[in-house]
Amino acid sequence: MTNDQVRMTKVENEGKEFDLQERTAVFSERTLAFCRKIPRNVLTRPLISQLVRSATSIGANYCEADNSLTRKEFKYRIGICRREARETEYWYRLLMAAVPEFIHEATELRQEAIEFNLIFSKTIRTIEENDKKDQDSE
Repeated sequence: MTNDQVRMTKVENEGKEFDLQERTAVFSERTLAFCRKIPRNVLTRPLISQLVRSATSIGANYCEADNSLTRKEFKYRIGICRREARETEYWYRLLMAAVPEFIHEATELRQEAIEFNLIFSKTIRTIEENDKKDQDSE
């Protein structure tokens, strides 16, 4: 399997093409806009800071994965994307508890983080399955 076969920027899903790099960027932008709305206080300030870091890291690491030179590097970067997606989901959960008046918007964004986790988990499983097939055929 070559890197071009592993690259995921444009993925076909149920007959519809979507750009995962664009999707992660839009998610980052939506997270930034959401965080601007949250009132700053001793409770929310650290949660917002952590959320911004993890949510924007998903897209940044996906860009790095998409431009990786080896399968090993690609898998490593996708693993980081998955960890950041899980962490983002966690920070959204805490923000929902801290500022319940924003629960509706936070729920939508939290669901997107969960979906990223599922996408990246499936990607890693696929790479591992292909690695196993490659080893078995040698």
